Amino acid sequence: MLKSPLAAFRMLQRTRFVQIAMLGAFWFAGDVAARAVGLPVPGGVLGMIGVLVLLGTGFLKVSSVRLGARTLLAEMLLFFVPSVLAILDHQEFIGTVGLKVVAVILVGTVLVMTSTAMTVELCYRWRAHHA
Repeated sequence: MLKSPLAAFRMLQRTRFVQIAMLGAFWFAGDVAARAVGLPVPGGVLGMIGVLVLLGTGFLKVSSVRLGARTLLAEMLLFFVPSVLAILDHQEFIGTVGLKVVAVILVGTVLVMTSTAMTVELCYRWRAHHA
């Protein structure tokens, strides 16, 4: 039996399922907001911006999402399996169209990795400067 809200909060920090559900709730809220306002931005992006804001302001602790985020990152390959199966069903992707798709994926991946690295570097420098 939990004796205080603090004990409940600590228990939730150690539960992967609850953390994954919390990250999913942020995605869902971002998706609802994007559709309601009509923004051409994916709901996941808005949801993660919400997580970033809450982490930055201290309303959400890193320990509250660390296990869930690590679990999702560790199982990320499972999110791409349906894409591979779709390619096997559509033979037209093997050829010129497929090369164009691969080029878009590679360029997109490089852009995402570069922007992520730059963001992390800027946040690290900002944090070191304000520490």
